[in-house]
Amino acid sequence: MGCVHGRCCSRYPTSSDDDSKGYRQIGAGKSKHLLTQMSLETISVPSRNFRLQYSVLTQRGYYPDQLDKENEDSFVIKTQLQGNPDIHFFGVFDGHGQFGAKCSNFVKNRLVEILANDPTLSDDPITAYNSAFAATNSELHNSEIDDMMSGTTAITVLVVGDTIYVANVGDSRAVMAVKRGNRIVAEDMSCDQTPFREDECERVKKCGARVLSVDQVEGLKDPNIQSWGDEESDGGDPPRLWVQDGMYPGTAFTRSVGDHTAELIGVIAEPEVSVVQLTQNHVFFVVASDGVFEFLSSQVVVDMAARYGDPRDACSAIAGESYKLWLDHENRTDDITILIVQIKDLINPGKTGGTDGTAVADKSVASPRPGKGSVDVSMHTKSETRQTLRTDLSDKQGPASRSQVVVPDPRRRPFELDGG
Repeated sequence: MGCVHGRCCSRYPTSSDDDSKGYRQIGAGKSKHLLTQMSLETISVPSRNFRLQYSVLTQRGYYPDQLDKENEDSFVIKTQLQGNPDIHFFGVFDGHGQFGAKCSNFVKNRLVEILANDPTLSDDPITAYNSAFAATNSELHNSEIDDMMSGTTAITVLVVGDTIYVANVGDSRAVMAVKRGNRIVAEDMSCDQTPFREDECERVKKCGARVLSVDQVEGLKDPNIQSWGDEESDGGDPPRLWVQDGMYPGTAFTRSVGDHTAELIGVIAEPEVSVVQLTQNHVFFVVASDGVFEFLSSQVVVDMAARYGDPRDACSAIAGESYKLWLDHENRTDDITILIVQIKDLINPGKTGGTDGTAVADKSVASPRPGKGSVDVSMHTKSETRQTLRTDLSDKQGPASRSQVVVPDPRRRPFELDGG
């Protein structure tokens, strides 16, 4: 969900990382369902003797008033950063505004390049992450791209041996699938940065933001009511950020890269970084733009992904369901990008802070948001360390869509809970 002037839903990445080969374009030139899907790839993490098997799919949204609108989502997969076979990077970027596609592609390229050139990356990934986001944001401001009212969110995962670092700026999401008995449970590794979060809402207000829904800023509802429910019940009119004396920029997120104007009212590019120590109970993780999670909860996404042994089929099924639900609820869709990474053959569990292998922060500094499917993670920013819990969107299952996007191959086997 981007700014009110560029709530963009139809995007198509202009380029891909040189490690992300094997794409195929599905659909005719006039198709609403223009897809780019990566072939099935596998990489090794030799220091811990396990493998990562992954695929990614991005789908340009359907915007009836802008049928040729560019896909503003982009992604990057970079294996063996710094020539190290134990360090791998996955990222999804959701652009918004008039120049959202340019911002998204600029950030996805520069962020990974800066990380790859940081000599402290393997020893201090959190510091490297913070430095990379700050530098990328500064470079975007100083580039030829007009980011005054455009920018991008970023959800990224850095694998360093059997530890993963998730850096989030915005409202896209990373979710871990964790085996618990005979179930696979979704555990969020990022916390959406929106005005629905009390801490983020108060932070931007202190920076001068007016936090109001569109109906409130247009005078249709009382602006003094500073309670908007939650992301599930906002009714499509979420709280947004506005300058004191104008009806802009209208961002529905509190952090992003770019958005130079919104920086004046507290929108920052500082990531929240969570750390997860992988164990045998970690089955796969999902990295996706909010086009996926608008109508699907984290648990539903994990449930769907777990039905397929091949992540290509899982990506296709989830993208198709997301697309259908968008059309069930609105006359358009958002861009949809989903990356699924399966964790294979991990035998030796790492040091854990809990039974599920997730590094748990000191609960005395937590700012919990109760809800099912939440995960305790160690959350870090440059200025603070805190534990954050988020509430999954509840299941919003709609009627059958008017439009089928892709159909997974039924001949491929479902995901095996006990399999590697």
